[in-house]
Amino acid sequence: MSRLFVKKPLAQLFSEASDSEKGLKRSLTATSLVALGIGAIIGAGLFSLTGLAAANNAGPAVTLSFVIGAIGCAFAGLCYAEFASMIPIAGSAYTYSYATMGEFLAWIIGWDLVLEYALGAATVSISWSQYLVKFLHHYNIHLPAQLTASPFETVTMLDGSTVTGIMNLPAVLIIIALSLLLIRGTRESALLNGLLVALKVVVVLVFIAVGWGHVNPANYDPYIPANTGEFGHFGISGLFRGAAVVFFAFIGFDAVSTAAQEAKNPKRDMPIGILGSLAICTILYVLFAHVMTGLANYTEFKDSAAPVAIAIAKTPYAWLQQAIILAILAGYTSVILVMLLGQSRVFYSMSLDGLLPKTFSQVHKKYRTPYKANILFMVFTSLFGAFVPVHIVGEMVSIGTLFAFVLVCVGVIVMRKTDPDVPRAFKVPLVPVVPIIGIIICLALMASLPLDTWLRLAAWMGLGLVIYFAYSKNHSKLGNKL
Repeated sequence: MSRLFVKKPLAQLFSEASDSEKGLKRSLTATSLVALGIGAIIGAGLFSLTGLAAANNAGPAVTLSFVIGAIGCAFAGLCYAEFASMIPIAGSAYTYSYATMGEFLAWIIGWDLVLEYALGAATVSISWSQYLVKFLHHYNIHLPAQLTASPFETVTMLDGSTVTGIMNLPAVLIIIALSLLLIRGTRESALLNGLLVALKVVVVLVFIAVGWGHVNPANYDPYIPANTGEFGHFGISGLFRGAAVVFFAFIGFDAVSTAAQEAKNPKRDMPIGILGSLAICTILYVLFAHVMTGLANYTEFKDSAAPVAIAIAKTPYAWLQQAIILAILAGYTSVILVMLLGQSRVFYSMSLDGLLPKTFSQVHKKYRTPYKANILFMVFTSLFGAFVPVHIVGEMVSIGTLFAFVLVCVGVIVMRKTDPDVPRAFKVPLVPVVPIIGIIICLALMASLPLDTWLRLAAWMGLGLVIYFAYSKNHSKLGNKL
């Protein structure tokens, strides 16, 4: 039984981090990491899920849902920052769990992260496709409806007729394009991400600025709509269900931690990247949601894939709709990029440890990127983007993220007891109080999600256990040394 809980020695982690000849290329600065985090955070949560959470769960108080989600993220983010500055290795929560709670729990969280990032990228690619269709319609460019939806969805045509989708081809193409860019190099990917982040942040600020003066105070009444009698549908429970729904958008700083081994000065830059991106995006989220629900009544956002377009139409600046959609496309592109980066780095770390075939930790001789892992996830994520409806995978990302946050918070408490003397460039204040609060908030948000989301998580974890005991346990480099 002890083999299941064997811990990876910190000395070995530090050795892997310093092995620059064989490892990943260190090319990311603190600014790049902040942009990487913003690139993942500002996207589906702001441009789509805000309207859905307002219409179905929290009403105008969706701003408070963002605050609740941000508080949970802040406590978890502090724990991530301590680990990332202490253990600057690719792999995020997987690596931290391996060093603190042993191999079996590390496998659980690593497998969970694979699900989180893969389905996150697939979810956003589907929304990206929907917005691309809207953008091109404005210029009388009409893509075949059957090639913009999954086989389980119907598309309403301009004449009112409906057709059944075959596959979501734009979603597939954007995943392939960004995967090839990641294979080309992290620095090049970070450069593109920086440009996309700058574009969407500018448009977000423009939306807030032009919309602020046209807010109708009547749209905030009632600010917290009365509960309908069903848990999660408005009232206080609606605030927490809304926070759990929009939590999808807060995984940016988690993705930053997966790039720790590619940071030039990880001990200084990782805390800046994690906490800086979280702080900037939380402020933008609250302001954006406040303006959007002030421009249009929250009931108008129900079942809308483009709530921002509805809100901007309430102002004299309706011509901004195309610019907003363009920013959304840019935002979604950067989110997909960061998700694909994160999942390949987690697989890279698991492969280095022998828990997955070594082919996934092979680095390209020229580009120094884990190209085979990129290719695997290009195929895997493309299949989800092409054939699975978006509503099935969205909440799975949130529950996977929250689960990862819980284990990282637990890990900080454990490490303070087992390795109190290890140098920490950044230390979480008030341990164990801060990590415990983070655990409680994340568990509360997980409990707010529907039962079917828990069942899908259980099914995915069941598959992971089969793989672990059939392959990973027998090929573990650390376990085989025992």
